[in-house]
Amino acid sequence: MGDLLLIRHGETAWSAAGRHTGRTDLPLTPAGEAEARTLAPYFEGRPVAFVLTSPLRRARRTAELAGLRGAETDEDLSEWDYGGYEGLTTARIREDRPGWSLWRDGVPPHADGRPGEGAEDVGRRADRVLERIAPLLADSSEDGVLVAHGHLLRVLAARHLGLPPTGGRLFLLRTATLGRLSTEHGLPVVAGWNERPLPRPHG
Repeated sequence: MGDLLLIRHGETAWSAAGRHTGRTDLPLTPAGEAEARTLAPYFEGRPVAFVLTSPLRRARRTAELAGLRGAETDEDLSEWDYGGYEGLTTARIREDRPGWSLWRDGVPPHADGRPGEGAEDVGRRADRVLERIAPLLADSSEDGVLVAHGHLLRVLAARHLGLPPTGGRLFLLRTATLGRLSTEHGLPVVAGWNERPLPRPHG
């Protein structure tokens, strides 16, 4: 059975500034593209069972620069919908809501009335992804790869471990780093996190 590799996209202008970036479709910065390229030597010559990405271009571009060919998009890998807090920093939000936490307090609707998402909403999407890929991993000795977003992947890691979606609070994930979800003696574990992987040795 293969492991599941999680890659957060490279830096964008908003991630560099700490602004909540949900469905706003920003490109990578030049630094973000450089970050993504550092992943390519790790995947060179490494067969994978599948590659799924968020449909947002920062994730798709990261997969491309990492050398992950044949990636398919999955809407459920889109980032948390931050509603009316899209584009704001936590510091700015706390000016109006002291002590606010995304994980505990959620987000208000968009200006047009559309709801944002709570942790449970994101958790349901993560569960669907895990359910869909489970047979692909079970039938392969190769790893699967997901390229997506910080909060979504944190929730997905929590659900892999059987934690509630809010357990994603515990798994800070930096841009263009790799996490590895695995099993040990049949039980789910996190085998790596926030790694900037080295190339595979040759010979």
